[in-house]
Amino acid sequence: MNIGLFGGTFDPMHRGHLALAEAARARYELKLIYFVPANISPHKQQPVASYMHRYAMVVLATAAEKSFIPSLLEAPGEDASSAEALSERLKRKAQKESKSPAGASYSIDTVHKFKKTLRKSDKLFFLIGIDAFREIAKWHEPQALFRECEFIVASRPGYSLADVADALPETLRPADAVTHPFRKQAATGDLVLPGVTIHLLEGVHQNISATSIREAASKGKPLGKFLDPAVAEYIRKMGLYRDRH
Repeated sequence: MNIGLFGGTFDPMHRGHLALAEAARARYELKLIYFVPANISPHKQQPVASYMHRYAMVVLATAAEKSFIPSLLEAPGEDASSAEALSERLKRKAQKESKSPAGASYSIDTVHKFKKTLRKSDKLFFLIGIDAFREIAKWHEPQALFRECEFIVASRPGYSLADVADALPETLRPADAVTHPFRKQAATGDLVLPGVTIHLLEGVHQNISATSIREAASKGKPLGKFLDPAVAEYIRKMGLYRDRH
């Protein structure tokens, strides 16, 4: 079974996220896609809305699709065995030393945890937008992440196949002489290299920014253009992102 894992802050979850998931499901025959809100992101500015609000918005946005599953994999305060708790304390110590956010949600840890629930015959795909993918080399243990799953990257105009290859960690990145001929080739198709499989999903980019949505919400502007109606109503009722000044 092909299964997708789509992580992010989802602050809030918008139509762009859903468009990516729907296109990936159709193109790569994904039977299930799990949406995993991050507790604390080590790569971005920290979420404005609390974890539970963001999880609730994911639930509302995916309610109509049986194959879209909200996940609590990165929920704060999850119960753990003593061994896991010790591992977590050691990890947080290392985070303090490296100035990473305490309790940060690392994708490699989420993938390891998630794969324990899968069958050996299941195939895991990691969904991500190309802007986020450009920072992949800065992620925690990116080489291991590429070993654990194939990537589905939502492409958009302005990016070349060489840009995608150049974003890889140095140990996986092809030499410039190899990628140079592809600098004018749009980021489409598949990129298969030793230890890396990337599927480029074109035609799904929507000009939607979570930052713009939060700004619109803070001013009481309509959000239906960007969000599932249930998510827009939730934001209104709960007063999320409201300008307090």
